[in-house]
Amino acid sequence: MVDDKSNSTQAARLVQLRRDKGFTAEQLAQAMTAAGAKVSRGAISNWERGTNGIVSSKLPTLARILGCSEGYLLRGEHQNHAANSAASTDDQSQQHANLNSVMAASLQTDNKNKILVNTSASLSDTRQHSPNNAMNGHSMNTIKKSDKLQNVCYDIRGPLLQTANRMEAEGKRILKLNVGNPAPFGLQAPHEILQDVAMNLSEATGYSDSQGIFSARKAVLQYYQSKGLLSAVDVRDVYLGNGVSELIVMTMQALMNDGDEVLIPMPDYPLWTAAANLSGGTAVHYRCNEEDNWQPDIEDIKSKITSKTKGIVVINPNNPTGALYSDDLLKQIIEVAKAYDLIIMADEIYDRILYDDTVHTPMSTLTDDVLVLSYNGLSKSHRIAGFRAGWMMVSGRKQHAADFIEGLDMLASMRLCSNVQGQYAIQTAMGGYQSMKDLTSKTGRLYKQRELAVSRLNAIKGISCTMPQGAFYCFPKIDPEVYPIEDDMAFMMDLLIEENVLMVQGTGFNWDKPDHFRLVFLPNLNDLENAMDRLDRFFAKKRQQFGTA
Repeated sequence: MVDDKSNSTQAARLVQLRRDKGFTAEQLAQAMTAAGAKVSRGAISNWERGTNGIVSSKLPTLARILGCSEGYLLRGEHQNHAANSAASTDDQSQQHANLNSVMAASLQTDNKNKILVNTSASLSDTRQHSPNNAMNGHSMNTIKKSDKLQNVCYDIRGPLLQTANRMEAEGKRILKLNVGNPAPFGLQAPHEILQDVAMNLSEATGYSDSQGIFSARKAVLQYYQSKGLLSAVDVRDVYLGNGVSELIVMTMQALMNDGDEVLIPMPDYPLWTAAANLSGGTAVHYRCNEEDNWQPDIEDIKSKITSKTKGIVVINPNNPTGALYSDDLLKQIIEVAKAYDLIIMADEIYDRILYDDTVHTPMSTLTDDVLVLSYNGLSKSHRIAGFRAGWMMVSGRKQHAADFIEGLDMLASMRLCSNVQGQYAIQTAMGGYQSMKDLTSKTGRLYKQRELAVSRLNAIKGISCTMPQGAFYCFPKIDPEVYPIEDDMAFMMDLLIEENVLMVQGTGFNWDKPDHFRLVFLPNLNDLENAMDRLDRFFAKKRQQFGTA
């Protein structure tokens, strides 16, 4: 029988059992992976939110680690749970003190068929074969999504956005501070780009070369040459894509075998983690230090490298923190990559959105001893996200990577080509006047919005925020002493429902604690002031609820 109180759902039971063992979601994911049932922290979060049911092939390992029966996890079978709980009480402290012993004990689990198990699992067979589901005498089996997607999490467009869309359909106006999409906020594309694309429409009705049109790839190459590109590169080393997003997925598919690892910053842009996991690899997160203005922790990077590590992702300027990395820090990362023969994947799409006269240095200009993949595009800097005009350039040490590059060529050919109309925006955009500089100067709109957002956030009791030097995001910290929350998505859901403000929780960017959120400061000053007033009111109400006012 299902307990109608705290254990009323599969998700709630999982959360309670994990907390009883003293594990974080990250630790539970590590324990299961070490025990042979590979799973990501994002998948654990999806199970705990009820977004996905627990995968049956992972269930035996999960039950062993949590010290309960499979039946209790799935259906709340109280007798089995009580017996297991009694048996596990004595060794709980030992399990918590020695996570490795928990992992080892779980290695004996069986592999079952990989079928999603949701909260109605006990009824699924009956429903699938009931007369109401029959058609022409044949039963209708439930079609499940691939098990590969169980390790994929992309909360930027997840449950919070879905709830916001439903609220808008009911007539409510939502202040959306969740997505870095400039166009809805009145940040218009340069007219010159629109004009040139329009003039070339008649030339853009057919497929292009699978890597992109020559003029656009040449413009990309010349852009990096003007910034001091070290190695010999030609247009064959440039791949145009439907935004950087497509090229990230292509890279992971070409690079990762099952079990391979890639180092990704924490917090990260979650597509990197999702693409690594979807390709069969494992995203291993290295820490960026908030106390050091979100600079990557070099020693943590080194500690995470194993024989399975294939590469390291560097997001600079960073999304979601807005941090800009120093040349010295970038050179340290390069030295690590050289020492361990790692590929560097440099996500630099915000390189032209800079404040306070700061300067961005492309990693391709700092080394020719390491294979460097440089990712960039026009979605943010030129406000044409819908054109999907992005690129990747291969530079540095390429002699040992011929087979990998052949894989990139194959994947580029399989998708035929990227959006040809968008390709015609690149040559115009890369040269001439750069209007983004006006927006980020001290008199510019983005600069003023950044100043307003950070000052207002830091004025809220229990909220602190570093000053971003690039992009249009900030990643404020929530003091757990003032706001003792355990589920940051639920916290952001409260904000959405109570104040009609949409933002993404910090764990949505693979941060390991429920104590941050990302704010997009693209709205104009009036709308941003309105949003900050609502945040003030929301956090004040929460302090009253927590008794920390």
